[in-house]
Amino acid sequence: MANKNYQIIEHTADIGIRVKASEPKGLFSAAAKAMFSIIAEPLKQKKQEAHKFSVGVKADNYEGLLVNWLNELLSLSAVEEKIFTDFKFVVFGDRELKVEATGFDVSEYKINTEIKAATYHNLKVEQVEGSWIAEVIFDV
Repeated sequence: MANKNYQIIEHTADIGIRVKASEPKGLFSAAAKAMFSIIAEPLKQKKQEAHKFSVGVKADNYEGLLVNWLNELLSLSAVEEKIFTDFKFVVFGDRELKVEATGFDVSEYKINTEIKAATYHNLKVEQVEGSWIAEVIFDV
């Protein structure tokens, strides 16, 4: 094609986080809190009451569990119009987790960035010298 009317341009439409914790449970909580801190920041003191939601996901390993967990929270956040701030793990295993997530109405927050999904791109969940580390890239 000698006469193209388009051009390919490079575009990076993602953002990543690296979180560290002493145990996997703390790692999953830290990753979720980091994700929501990218999405929004509180406007002021919360006036509305907290809402509790049950979240459960399964996967074949920690990597899949982390991606499924974050994506389930994103989906629930969009449907319920909540920003999640706290997570109480009821069941935590290497293939399943059940959590009570606490969220507040999005009207209490300034939305900064829309995250579409947690991805498997360069995903890492590993134990290094007694600490757990995760790296996650989000599609924005």
